[in-house]
Amino acid sequence: MRRGIIMDSDTMSGIPALLERFRRGPELLAVVLTGVFGDEEDFLAAPGKWSIRQIVAHLADAEMVGAHRFRQVIAEDNPTLVAFDQDAWARNLDYARRKPKQSLETFRRIRAENYELLKGLPETAFERAGNHTQNGPMTLLRLLEGYAGHAETHARQLQEIREEFKRVKAKP
Repeated sequence: MRRGIIMDSDTMSGIPALLERFRRGPELLAVVLTGVFGDEEDFLAAPGKWSIRQIVAHLADAEMVGAHRFRQVIAEDNPTLVAFDQDAWARNLDYARRKPKQSLETFRRIRAENYELLKGLPETAFERAGNHTQNGPMTLLRLLEGYAGHAETHARQLQEIREEFKRVKAKP
């Protein structure tokens, strides 16, 4: 992940590919979640880990945070991007009871809105930056990289949870 604000020509030409990765996040999650129901939604692969239900709720809420951050960086000069406590959100926003199908649909809708906003920007807009309260300066490009990777990382995690659930259920 690129940490600086200066962008080179390779980065600029990679924006369409990065936008496509970002756009495809909900599709990737939908494929991984196909057939998930019942006990599998709430299975914990290890103590202290999140369930499928909780991860999908987290993705929906994180995408809302991303929507705000994208808009701040595009509209404001050097805005402050406030970190959020994902564990407090999971606990206090009742991720353990959220419906995965609704969370996925929320993620899908907000990601589509974010994609529509970002795809129409001139490449120079991706140089705009805000100051994250934990990570320091972050360009719009870096935010886009992070959110594209966020869905991909959690899709892999969801697949691993599903595989572990099948292993546990197959034991005599």
